Amino acid sequence: MSAIPEFSHERVLTSMGARSGLVITVALHSSVLGPALGGCRMWTYPTWADAQADALRLSAAMTLKNAAAGLDAGGGKSVIALPLGIPIDSDLRHAALLDLGDMVESLGGLYRTAEDVGTTEHDMLVVRERTEHVVGLPAESGGAGEPAGATALGVYSAIAPTLEEAFGSDRIEDRSFVISGLGQVGGRLARMLAGHGATLFVTDIDERKRQLADELGARWIAPDAALTTPADVLVPAGLGGILTDAVIDRLPVRAVVGPANNPLAEHSGAERLAARGIVYAPDFVVNAGGVIHLQGIADGLQWPAIAERLTGIGDTLRGVLASARERGVTPLAAAEALAAERIDAAKGRMAVSA
Repeated sequence: MSAIPEFSHERVLTSMGARSGLVITVALHSSVLGPALGGCRMWTYPTWADAQADALRLSAAMTLKNAAAGLDAGGGKSVIALPLGIPIDSDLRHAALLDLGDMVESLGGLYRTAEDVGTTEHDMLVVRERTEHVVGLPAESGGAGEPAGATALGVYSAIAPTLEEAFGSDRIEDRSFVISGLGQVGGRLARMLAGHGATLFVTDIDERKRQLADELGARWIAPDAALTTPADVLVPAGLGGILTDAVIDRLPVRAVVGPANNPLAEHSGAERLAARGIVYAPDFVVNAGGVIHLQGIADGLQWPAIAERLTGIGDTLRGVLASARERGVTPLAAAEALAAERIDAAKGRMAVSA
């Protein structure tokens, strides 16, 4: 596991839930561009410190994601740590979500939570019992609903510029893709790619997802083969940290683009990929569809306007890749510079008005 990043957060709250007894971390990385936006992850960790470190990494990535996407939103994340080997029942889950709501409320609107890995739009209804600072509620309750479709559309829009950079053509037909993770986003993306003639190698830790592979005519591979199966493009669509130095050194693809947060185990992995001639589409640019959707609904936009913003992810990535070429840096460095420019401009405006 990579080291905890240098501390740059505005506030980090780690507490044992009064009702649940579970350790919960709410990490507010930045509110320079506006109230932070980032979901709640409910996952199993070896220790509470591992969960806290995950919240720090994820919240910092949300600052980059929201800034690069042009949103007036800062970065934050919350993590509910589940102990190893202890199943969570409905009562404990409900209690933990109420505890989360209290912690979010204590930040006075500086952070808005939403669903993420391990939580659902219906879980957000429970959180709302304790705070108004929650988005991504079910559509039938007046919320944005499940954001996975928006995330998948955004990732799909990033496929074309990635292929252009790697192969000189955005043609999907007959290109081969390894999709590691067939969850809400990965599954939708697989359908999109299959519908445009792609050759798919797919996997998931849930064997039941094999049914989708059969439906799409995709080849099912074992989870541990996802990083060693030769293909044109790797699409990481599960948890992050999979691209270690050892993996990158033998990765048999020409490009990496997908919805997984923080797929690079180390920041230096971007340089390592570039040295091997592998195009890396920065995750926080590619997977911004969910937050674009959530922010759009909060801003009162209708679907056509939101869809236009989602497909604009492809244009943003195309600009990032062009900037990387022109400046002789990695796409990750170019994307980080894009986000930093927007944040620095906002800080400048704040300084002038102070």
